[in-house]
Amino acid sequence: MVAGSGAHIEGKSTKNGHDSLAASPGITLAESLRQKLEEAIAAGRLEPGSRLDEQEIAQRFGVSRTPVREAFRLMAANHLVELRGRQGAIVRAIKAEALIEMFQVMAELEGLCARLAARRAPQTWGHEISVIHQRLIVAGETGNIDLFYDVNQEFHEAIYDASRNAYVADQTRKLRNQVAAYRRRVTRMPNRIADTVREHEAIMQAILAHDPERAHSAMRDHVNLLGDNLLDFLAAFK
Repeated sequence: MVAGSGAHIEGKSTKNGHDSLAASPGITLAESLRQKLEEAIAAGRLEPGSRLDEQEIAQRFGVSRTPVREAFRLMAANHLVELRGRQGAIVRAIKAEALIEMFQVMAELEGLCARLAARRAPQTWGHEISVIHQRLIVAGETGNIDLFYDVNQEFHEAIYDASRNAYVADQTRKLRNQVAAYRRRVTRMPNRIADTVREHEAIMQAILAHDPERAHSAMRDHVNLLGDNLLDFLAAFK
């Protein structure tokens, strides 16, 4: 358990009761732990302000404290946690004003990805994005917010890939990961699912029409917190 939060880190349990870490070539234990913890933060299982218990995490994954500490340092470098001496690692909480600014920057980065995708996406990409979009519609109809959020992320990832600019895509992901817990809150706002489906349709059509300007504008407005969405978010933030 994460101290004081009631949250938990999900993983695949082994026979000894530990959660397993993916064993990929060239991936250290610390990097695998970082990925697990960042997934938990993005999924909302580790909420902003939660303390990460070094000993509990080490026991849960059957490792020593050394890779846990290194994972914390990697996450601190990505501005996902704060290292507070004796308090240990705390999931970073972002103030409303800073969060709005981060959403503005993310909107421009995602808009750039959409602009580049409109210029560079191959013909086969149209089928790929259409399939994801249909899955998003179905997820919205079921009312499963978590599933909808995950498919929504797939939609954005497909656009990052279609941009054919690995650096911009990487920077966009890093910022998205920093605000993931709050972005999930936006998904839970009233009417947000219907709005997201409609906005994705506009983004997709602009990219498929090879209209970079329209794709950038549609994506920027989709991600940014504007008008009533901003007011609703600030009310929920409190």
